[in-house]
Amino acid sequence: MSTSNIKKPLAVLSLVLVVLAGAAGIYWLQGEPRKAVTAKAASARTVAGGNGVTREHSTGTMAAFLVRAERKPLADAAFQDGEGKALKLSDWRGRVILVNLWATWCAPCRKEMPDLAELQKQLGSADFEVVAISVDRKGVEASAGFLKETGADLLKLYVEPSGTILGTLQAAGLPVTILIDRSGNEIGRLLGPADWASPDAVALIKAALAEGA
Repeated sequence: MSTSNIKKPLAVLSLVLVVLAGAAGIYWLQGEPRKAVTAKAASARTVAGGNGVTREHSTGTMAAFLVRAERKPLADAAFQDGEGKALKLSDWRGRVILVNLWATWCAPCRKEMPDLAELQKQLGSADFEVVAISVDRKGVEASAGFLKETGADLLKLYVEPSGTILGTLQAAGLPVTILIDRSGNEIGRLLGPADWASPDAVALIKAALAEGA
């Protein structure tokens, strides 16, 4: 057999190997970005509460709860407790909180306040608190009387009578309730009254507590 006849099959084999190697290289290069995208998506789901609050929790009595597609830090609103001590939302950093803005003249607030107190009774702990803030201009005494009158005096009294907090938290009306994660980011909010003592509400809060636990 001549040398030229031997070289031809070897050349063909070399060409095949080169093609296969190239194909493998392309697959590898394409595969790495796919892995990166998948990892990034998984990370995003974790940040957004993939194992915690999702849009699936906007159901039943919580159907009006709007889950944020992308969580962002909530403004560090200032207010006071019943003794006049200055507070900010950042004082609760590291805990899950449900901020509720209300007033004594707000009829829907009167309806939901006992439910918020029941939620606090069920789940209130070192990890969670219902932070109900009165924006009533009548001040501390009227707000404290309202909590007692509605059977919600289990809730701690917080007030911000100037109403500035409404703009700070971009509240379109009363009542408005905002769920905040341990990092101070808004998980979502609900405008209007809701049954916060319902199983759906309890499931929502428990999902928030499960994040990073």
